[in-house]
Amino acid sequence: MRADATHVIQSALAGDGDGVVGTFDSVVDRRGMAAAYDVAWHLAGEMVGGGTLHGPWRLDFPDIDDATYDARWVARFVSAYVNDDASTATALFTVALVDGRLPECLLTLAGSTVATLRRRAGG
Repeated sequence: MRADATHVIQSALAGDGDGVVGTFDSVVDRRGMAAAYDVAWHLAGEMVGGGTLHGPWRLDFPDIDDATYDARWVARFVSAYVNDDASTATALFTVALVDGRLPECLLTLAGSTVATLRRRAGG
């Protein structure tokens, strides 16, 4: 799982959206949808960072209700991660899958993770 998450991050850093989606597809083919969830959970952890204590937290995302589906999904998925709320994260993942929106949500999660890592690194 860690290697797959690293590959997703490397693809996102390179601006390779097809590589991000392809890695998730490969994970699903090899180990199933639960493994793709595990990679997404790992990406949320990379975004949050290692020094953050888990919830309960209330994260504030101004105007989130006006954001796109994928942006709302990422905000809520990361909130679930920070609050160590796997049941909510699983529900979000499942609903995005059923809605046919999971690939774009995972792509946005990867992009947000990379943007956060770049900002944290100062560049």
